[in-house]
Amino acid sequence: MPKVRFVGLDVHAETIAVAVAEAGGSEVRSWGTIPNRPESVRKLIRKIGDGGKLKCCYEAGPTGYVLYWQLTQLGVECEVIAPSLIPTKAGDRVKTDRRDAERLARCYRAGELTPVWVPDADHEALRDLVRAREAAKQDQLSHRHQLGKFLLRHGKRPLEAGPAWSAKYLNWIKVHVRFEQPALEATLADYLHEVEHAAERIVRLEQSIEEAVSQAAPQVRAVIEALQALRGVAHITAATVVAEVGSLTRFENPRQLMSYTGVVPREYSSGNRRQRGAITKTGNAHLRRVLVEAVWAYRHRPAVNGRLLKRQRCLPLSDAAKQIAWRAQQRLYKRYTALMARGKHKNQVVAALARELLGFIWAIAVQTEAQCKMQKAA
Repeated sequence: MPKVRFVGLDVHAETIAVAVAEAGGSEVRSWGTIPNRPESVRKLIRKIGDGGKLKCCYEAGPTGYVLYWQLTQLGVECEVIAPSLIPTKAGDRVKTDRRDAERLARCYRAGELTPVWVPDADHEALRDLVRAREAAKQDQLSHRHQLGKFLLRHGKRPLEAGPAWSAKYLNWIKVHVRFEQPALEATLADYLHEVEHAAERIVRLEQSIEEAVSQAAPQVRAVIEALQALRGVAHITAATVVAEVGSLTRFENPRQLMSYTGVVPREYSSGNRRQRGAITKTGNAHLRRVLVEAVWAYRHRPAVNGRLLKRQRCLPLSDAAKQIAWRAQQRLYKRYTALMARGKHKNQVVAALARELLGFIWAIAVQTEAQCKMQKAA
């Protein structure tokens, strides 16, 4: 039976530090540093894997999953590790690439590391596109703040220009806001250009998201459509959930999904003392953001009207998805009113509702994925 070798890789943009731990042994050997290039990685695998079975791991980071995909194509088992869950010694004050690689190999051999979910190429592409749209929304907010504060500093207040940042509002700025100094006119023109450019960018990215979803796998499309039965979950939010989480059936129960998202309360309990605090925020921040935005819709009384009614009529939703969505409205509205009556802060209430909304999202997604598998088998 071939020996199993556990390989720890400390990956950087230009270099990879390598350490190897033999199964059943105590010694962890450093194999030095190699360039982060495909050919160098292939040579390393041929050298280390001679007469043994390799299990590689490296920390999730800015280098993404390129190394994971390369090792997988070479037939090497590889896992990407959650950096925040790697055991560390409290008194260890020395950090080098060699020591990091050795620690990865040692902990990997001991089974003390927690891998993260690695998306396939299609999921990764959709996730990058969804995050590009999120970045565009953040840029739009920044540009709007810059223009608004610029107008305020110079006493230009649009009193009868309609809702902020509407077409009427922007037209009022173009027609009525004038300055004597050419420098201020140039500043206004630049701020307006950036605001309009950000809006065009968001529209373009949303169209690209719709095209990407339409070309996605049938199961992905079905889950995105089914999630839109929920109040506050339109196309972009549903696409973000699926892009960030992937298949929700990989979670055995909704509590695991809640922990993954970081919306469970932190706890410090010992003996008879039990103390809970704010949410952990250790999970996926992008997913947590869209959940919080969606939950605000549940402060209103349960109803199926407006955009929600249009979605439920236009999309091929199952009766089971609609029933779960209706139960979500009733449950979350009841929880919102009860928590607000107890004097809880709105942000705390929204965080609690976001955690419960994940349970309904999990139920709809799991049911939809099961239906897709049955249809494919038939």
